[in-house]
Amino acid sequence: MTVAIADGERTADPAAGRTRTARHLGIDTGQEPVVYLHRDSQVVHSEGFATETRVQVTAGARTILATLNVVTSSLLGIEDVGLSDAAWQRLAVAEGAGVEVAHPPPLDSLGLVRAKIYGRRLEADSLDAIVRDIAELRYSDIYLASFITACAGGRMDHQEVVNLTLAMIRAGERLRWDAPRVFDKHSVGGLPGNRTSLIVVPIVAAAGLLMPKTSSRAITSPAGTADTMETLAPVDLDLAAMRRVVEREGGCLVWGGRARLSPADDVLIRVERPLDLDSPAQLVASVLSKKAAAGATHVLIDLPVGTTAKVRSYGEAERLSGHLRDVGAAIGLEVLPVVTHGAQPIGRGIGPALEARDALAVLQGGVEAPADLRERALLLAGHLFEMAGAVPAGSGQGMARVILEDGRAWKKFQAICEAQGGMRVPPVAPFTCPVPAQRAGHVGVIDNRRLGRVAKLAGAPHDPAAGLELHVRLGDQVTAGQPLYTIHAAAPGELDYALAYAESADGIIGMQDA
Repeated sequence: MTVAIADGERTADPAAGRTRTARHLGIDTGQEPVVYLHRDSQVVHSEGFATETRVQVTAGARTILATLNVVTSSLLGIEDVGLSDAAWQRLAVAEGAGVEVAHPPPLDSLGLVRAKIYGRRLEADSLDAIVRDIAELRYSDIYLASFITACAGGRMDHQEVVNLTLAMIRAGERLRWDAPRVFDKHSVGGLPGNRTSLIVVPIVAAAGLLMPKTSSRAITSPAGTADTMETLAPVDLDLAAMRRVVEREGGCLVWGGRARLSPADDVLIRVERPLDLDSPAQLVASVLSKKAAAGATHVLIDLPVGTTAKVRSYGEAERLSGHLRDVGAAIGLEVLPVVTHGAQPIGRGIGPALEARDALAVLQGGVEAPADLRERALLLAGHLFEMAGAVPAGSGQGMARVILEDGRAWKKFQAICEAQGGMRVPPVAPFTCPVPAQRAGHVGVIDNRRLGRVAKLAGAPHDPAAGLELHVRLGDQVTAGQPLYTIHAAAPGELDYALAYAESADGIIGMQDA
């Protein structure tokens, strides 16, 4: 330990005692930075650190907050600080460089989260403080989970949701376009395979409307629009690249996280996924903050309704529609909710690459293209044309059909892919296995949630080729042993996981007597 000389006395330099040698441990901790110190390290004892302590780590001009894990083995030396992949990337430090570990400054906004847990209302300045700290990655996953849970279950009123939405917009970048009307769409999710954006965006852009579509990755589903589009073209575009694509082609299909549009939303989504929690208040703030930040003026929201969809009833859909319209109006957006049927998946594929193939089949006009995916995309594109005043009420779907059938939408989609970095072929899973009907009858029910779980156990969306291909629809007559769906996986173990669940979960596809 070094010392400082002052007034003839030797005094310890506490900063020097916190400096350690950086070691990249190659541990994937997701997006949460984690650091590792040996239990006998001087800094652990002198600072009173323990496992799960939040620490500030500094390397040169870069500083991050991270969660500490204490190592009891010889994995680390006493003078070392181990860094997870996320911590290593954010610090951009060289192996063996000096790294200082210290207590972080107080995180005052956590007190506001605790107040919300105990039922206090959050004002605009409080939500600004919380969201700013979230966007700047000051919250651990535990803190994020606390905030998400405190705001779920109807615990936020209308004004709180408006304020949360505005705070999420202010915490990131905001695009502005040289056009009086800018269009966007979103589905609230819960319906496997509902990948209409890949069809709607090129139809609308081919007609000359501006549609800069930013999308999220999957939260609780086997694929998000960004996951699916990424099997066909790059989606990890920054703002400058996104602007170039839209100015050239009139539309894009990109991941919103890279563009830092409402960046707190992407942080929250990462924790909502393992919690399997997507509350209405946070759903509204998430969707509308992203659309406003991307520069949209008019937004269509697809609300699929079904007993195993995210929105369970038409009454719930009506309440959510009103919430979306009211919050949209408060932040300057015209929002059109469209209630659709959600009793069964849309298309045949569930999982990024499989859903991409369905969308390509529709755009290319293939005879085997899923008719339900095509018709839903045309319905939504038609509503957007009518919102734009491009056609009289009731004529939009016809206009969309012409653009799809004459090849303009397919040509525009290819151009968008090339502008985003080049079109590619979706991957194919090396392992597949059909799941047969145990008895004859007709298909009476399809459980969207449990079917989605099969696809996730097979590896989706982490493995883009994984998921399942659905072979039956509601009302179909099937014989015993006929394949109901085929599981696709990148590894035998994941295929076995998915098959074991499919065999144990009775009624994923429910059969009824004729």
